[in-house]
Amino acid sequence: MQLELIDDLPYTILTVNYQSNEIEIEYVLVDTGSASTIFSSDYMARIGISPLPKDTLHTIRGVGGIETVFNREVDHIQLGSKKIEDVVIEVGGMDYGFDINGILGMDVLLSVGAIINLHDKRIDFA
Repeated sequence: MQLELIDDLPYTILTVNYQSNEIEIEYVLVDTGSASTIFSSDYMARIGISPLPKDTLHTIRGVGGIETVFNREVDHIQLGSKKIEDVVIEVGGMDYGFDINGILGMDVLLSVGAIINLHDKRIDFA
């Protein structure tokens, strides 16, 4: 799967499927410094993911600041040819002041055995 460097940061495109609704998401940062995977609430609303009364909100902290998110299990995430089923993601505003629609974190990267090849700007899978 190809990576694109934008401002010297690695980005990719992936697909999220939730209850048979699917969306392709561009500008997803590949971030080994993030423990979890998060997507923009604007994008997730397009496939029917929005906060429910039973959802627990929690706060995450990172270089981008502090953000309130909720969790949702999606049917799968498609990374190139690799499909990861029943993934729990975080959903939040992601208003960080630059184009970013998601962060692909270590939870997913570890689960697929991602091999990040910065020389060739690729992610392969073990």
